[in-house]
Amino acid sequence: MSKLNQDQINSNLSKLTGWSFENNSIQKQFQFKDFIEALSFVNEVGMESEKMDHHPDILMFAWNKVKITISTHSDGGVTEKDFQLAQKIEDRLK
Repeated sequence: MSKLNQDQINSNLSKLTGWSFENNSIQKQFQFKDFIEALSFVNEVGMESEKMDHHPDILMFAWNKVKITISTHSDGGVTEKDFQLAQKIEDRLK
């Protein structure tokens, strides 16, 4: 995959709710009703990431919050694969 330019990133971000572009990656913070729900989400993201062989940075904090940060390090920024993973994460929440 090749690194997306800013216009491509903005176009893809417009299709997702709550995601932003920062520090050469896309990211979103999620809040859940409790620790178990947050942990379950982390595990689901982990399983989906493993299937795609594309692993985000996952930060779980404050007992019910999770921050997901995605970029394609091998390409030096954000690629279409990052947005594919973000969409899969969003689909799991529906």
